[in-house]
Amino acid sequence: MTMAVSPALIGFIGYVAAAAAMAVLALLLLTSWRGRLQGGLLLLAVLVSAVWAGLLAVQSQWQAIPVQAIWAAEAARMVAWCLFLLGVLSQLRHALAERLRLLRWAVLVGGGLLLLPFEDWLPALLPGVGGWLSNARLIGQLLLTVGGLFLVEQVYRNTPWQHRWGIKFLCFGLGAVFVYDFYFFAQALLFGRLDTGVWLARGGVNALVMPLLAVSVARNPQWSFEIAVSRSVVVHSTTLMAAGLYLLFMALAGYYIRAYGGEWSAVFQPLFFFGAALLLIVLLFSGELRSRLRLFVSKHFYSYRYDYREEWLRLISVLSGRVLQATLPERIILALAELVDSPGGGIWVRDADGNCGFRLCWNLPQAEVDQRWQPAELCTALARDGPVIDLGRQPDDPLVDAALPRWLRESRTLWLLVPLMHETSVLGFVLLARPRAPQQLGWENVQLLQTAARQAASYLALDEAAAALAEARQFDGFNRLSAFVVHDLKNLVAQLSLVTRNAERYRDNPAFVDDAMQTVRDAVERMNRLLLQLRAAVPTGAQERVALLPLLERAAAERAVQPPAPELQVRAGASPEVYVDPERFQSVLRNMIQNAQDATDKQGHVTVTLHTDGDTAIIDIQDDGCGMDSAFVRERLFRPFDSTKGLAGMGIGAYECKTLVALAGGRVDVDSEPGRGTRFSIHLPQAAAQTQQPLAAAV
Repeated sequence: MTMAVSPALIGFIGYVAAAAAMAVLALLLLTSWRGRLQGGLLLLAVLVSAVWAGLLAVQSQWQAIPVQAIWAAEAARMVAWCLFLLGVLSQLRHALAERLRLLRWAVLVGGGLLLLPFEDWLPALLPGVGGWLSNARLIGQLLLTVGGLFLVEQVYRNTPWQHRWGIKFLCFGLGAVFVYDFYFFAQALLFGRLDTGVWLARGGVNALVMPLLAVSVARNPQWSFEIAVSRSVVVHSTTLMAAGLYLLFMALAGYYIRAYGGEWSAVFQPLFFFGAALLLIVLLFSGELRSRLRLFVSKHFYSYRYDYREEWLRLISVLSGRVLQATLPERIILALAELVDSPGGGIWVRDADGNCGFRLCWNLPQAEVDQRWQPAELCTALARDGPVIDLGRQPDDPLVDAALPRWLRESRTLWLLVPLMHETSVLGFVLLARPRAPQQLGWENVQLLQTAARQAASYLALDEAAAALAEARQFDGFNRLSAFVVHDLKNLVAQLSLVTRNAERYRDNPAFVDDAMQTVRDAVERMNRLLLQLRAAVPTGAQERVALLPLLERAAAERAVQPPAPELQVRAGASPEVYVDPERFQSVLRNMIQNAQDATDKQGHVTVTLHTDGDTAIIDIQDDGCGMDSAFVRERLFRPFDSTKGLAGMGIGAYECKTLVALAGGRVDVDSEPGRGTRFSIHLPQAAAQTQQPLAAAV
């Protein structure tokens, strides 16, 4: 015959086990306590919990304890644990510690009210309130539970990582108890009754977590380690607490829907819960809401807006590529945008020739910026003190004010212009979009942005130096290649010299003539192969004042042998003169026209246009061929020894063109799109407008 074990007996055993474990833990605390506040609060919480477990053990078996005493024990237990957690947090040397006093008073006042048996005397004082008194007590218990969860999360997140080994079991144990109690009271509030099974299992749940608390006590006999609260943790904790309160109110709303909804409540209640959960998820992942919350926390809880150590570490992580695997310009935009909660921006970077041009946009439509803008005057004005410019206000510096274009002033999307200062020069600047949450630009924002921009500029300068070093190594490799070519040429010269020496003696010998012709053919083939591999790569500095039109006419005539023949157009009879190396510049023109022909079908069109714009002479070489994408133009087109023609090209032509034009004080613009062709625009200052030859010509 077997004896059945009732649920009440199981509950009694669980509560007795919990009371015994708590009593043993309280004894250990009494023997090791050294008079510190945190140890005393922990001892109080354990003693109150032991009494609570003993009362519920008696109640589960004999129902001999008044209900008012049970509810008072519930409230006292929750208040004791909250006070202990607040005592641990009170060690903070921070402004948040002052605000914890308000939470401590809220716990004491709220818990004190729950200790009172207001169900007996409040209906006599306020007739008509008896219907919601039971719900009021459940709501109070739920609020204490949510507060306990908030404090547990605060203690764990703000404990230094090297000390979490001593606090984690306490947080895990208390967190599990608070979560279980939240489920118990929320279910009771929702369905209007206490779940007997869940209530009887609470004793066993508390008994199971006692070893975790004992381990924490053994590891922290004095609770003397320091705890620091960071801004991110406060934001996360506030979010968690707000989510808990939101779920609490949604549970209340669901209860009233079920109680008063009638027949349609069975359908509407799950629909309401699904919509509430979906709304909570959307709010938790809202960037604007997080931005507003961070701004609120920094403004009302801290003396300074930024945690500079945290911001600096995050800046270095982003710039070094640990956070975002992207190009350096993209990482610079992200690093500066995060400081002011900007969603994105664009960057202009100075190239090796000193020209500052658009590089790319990150999380910002390119239609919001003018990619053809050449901000040379603005970079010169910014080099004085590198100010951060609020585009919604007029700059204090008149030079900066005059250099800002109209489209930038009138933009409703762009907000800040942050120069990238390296030592005393401007390597570029970043345009940031307006933040998700409106904010004022204060001295903290400006100084942090300027410091971060200087750090970003140092990364940019290092990247440019690395690129220059790689380019120098490429030229070094090219020089080594030239040594082999010179060796082959020497052999060819030796063979041809032998033929010329023997020509006088054997020119009437048909066999010698045949052999000499074969030698010449072999030499020609070998020299053609060498010419395909070797191109003149380093332009000279010798410059003369020459007219562009004759150079263009000769280059177009020489390239007319290959279809499609180039068409030369001269607008308004333009015949400007410029300072260039005529031979090398004509070679560059021939190469650029040939590139356009190679990229175009025989039935296509290649147009060479000469015109002027003020003091600038412009040569446009346009084709309707295959075109190039923006990434290739930006990253590979002007890189030496990077060719799309495989072994047929050395990748020197575009690089030589850009270098030679830069020596003459000009620039090269490229407008290309796959499938629609390419336009190379060579801009050169006219000789008549120059008071002296370009600086590059004098070097």
